[in-house]
Amino acid sequence: MIAKLAGVVEQIEPDAAVIDVNGVGYLAFCSTRTIGRLPLPGSPARLLIETHVREDHIHLYGFIDAAERDWFRLLTTVQGVGARLALSLLSAVPPEKIGLAILAQDKPALAQAEGVGPRLAARIVNELRDKIGNLAAPVSGPSAALLDNPVNGRGATADAIAALENLGVGRSEALGAIAAAAHRLGGEAAADLLIKAGLEELAR
Repeated sequence: MIAKLAGVVEQIEPDAAVIDVNGVGYLAFCSTRTIGRLPLPGSPARLLIETHVREDHIHLYGFIDAAERDWFRLLTTVQGVGARLALSLLSAVPPEKIGLAILAQDKPALAQAEGVGPRLAARIVNELRDKIGNLAAPVSGPSAALLDNPVNGRGATADAIAALENLGVGRSEALGAIAAAAHRLGGEAAADLLIKAGLEELAR
């Protein structure tokens, strides 16, 4: 199995890249995030690789970092999410935000991905919410208390999250902003102060 490619970028396509390794060109399918971070053709590059072997083909899927690869592995454990759909999800919601979207049960954020409808988005949330573990580490700081019960939360934080949502802010973004605001202002802050501080967080 191929786990990594280190060579020279030979060609970049919208959803794939060819990496020349000692004269052999390897085609790796990639998310738009990975494609956007690759250097220009002719430059050295390294991709982490997941190799999928089937009776009729061998496909390589490339990732610019371990976080994206790990999310790819986890997403493909969900029924109905194949390799291409997992790349579509990672193109729509980057690794640093997908954990928060799942924990916040932000199905519309996941449904932004091409090929992901409301039912599949709900299945992803339901199947992965209790499994993401260390992959959700980036949101385990000030957001942790709010993520314990993001839907039925009470008090000023829940009111502030709802207010930002009413202003058109996505659920996961609203939750993250208010979590950061609550961490900065303290747990007893009033809703109006949290809303103001949350808007400041979003403007950064």
